[in-house]
Amino acid sequence: MTKRALIIGISGQDGIYLAELLLEQGYEVHGASRRVSSGEHEQLTHLAGRVTLHPADLADQSSIHAVVKASNPHEIYNLAAQSFVPTSWSQPIFTADITGLGVVRVLDAIRQHDPSIKLYQASSSEIFGHPLEVPQTEITPLNPRTPYGCAKAYAHMVIKNYRDEYGLFVSSGILYNHESPRRGLEFVTRKITDGAARIKLGMAKDLHLGNLDGRRDWGHAADYVRAMWLMLQQDAADDFVIATGKRHAVRDCCAVAFGHLGLDYNEFVQVDPKFVRVADEPELVGDATKAREQLGWAPEVSFEDMIREMVEHDVARLERELSRQA
Repeated sequence: MTKRALIIGISGQDGIYLAELLLEQGYEVHGASRRVSSGEHEQLTHLAGRVTLHPADLADQSSIHAVVKASNPHEIYNLAAQSFVPTSWSQPIFTADITGLGVVRVLDAIRQHDPSIKLYQASSSEIFGHPLEVPQTEITPLNPRTPYGCAKAYAHMVIKNYRDEYGLFVSSGILYNHESPRRGLEFVTRKITDGAARIKLGMAKDLHLGNLDGRRDWGHAADYVRAMWLMLQQDAADDFVIATGKRHAVRDCCAVAFGHLGLDYNEFVQVDPKFVRVADEPELVGDATKAREQLGWAPEVSFEDMIREMVEHDVARLERELSRQA
């Protein structure tokens, strides 16, 4: 039997890597995404003819029911969210609706269409906010400190409630920061690799960043989507922290990115107060022991190799732009 999977939020970084993984595993893959004009959709062109795309919006209950009915999946991966933390402060209601209540719409669609469908829900380390213990595990108390973190915390808890109340197979992956060349340019790692590439190619003279000492547990998105898939291959649903267990500073990212291009980041990076976030130093670092022991999962791509890959991608992308302009 060919398995069918529905990826809600297929046009994002994780959705594309996951679609590729599922196709390799022999799945029939369906993808749902809002119909918007976005560079994200351009990243799906290599999947044309291999993935069936559907319009859907987590804010619209009827569209979620429609896409579940149309795709009739065995597995659903909900990766859609308003996921940029700073935006959650300027659009808190939208963030709560999409990132929080959107999950309930998916759960109710499963209940009404086919309760045997397995659901993966993308949770986030932001549910721990300013964590009450370091490192964090699956039982660390939630302490979100942003509208995005609060919305993700609601989704995380409602998943547990639906699992217990209705017996649904719903698993949450508490994912820590994960990056790749497909990461949006608004995120700091990609801002750094794009900035370094622009400076190397003479397209910019400097790069303005916030707190260079801010530290994160950063992994590669391709590693993390493998964990998502593994969660739905288990006999029972559960929650798992997915993390490297190592923290790196923003300046570490700068050093690797600029150094890979033969540059010293100290000569080009400027700290700009307008980019310094309040409370930018949470001790967010995950303990993925449970994932290692129960899923057999471990990250394979190092932090340094990930940043180098991103830099090389951005150099190649910008060189193409320059050649088109010539």
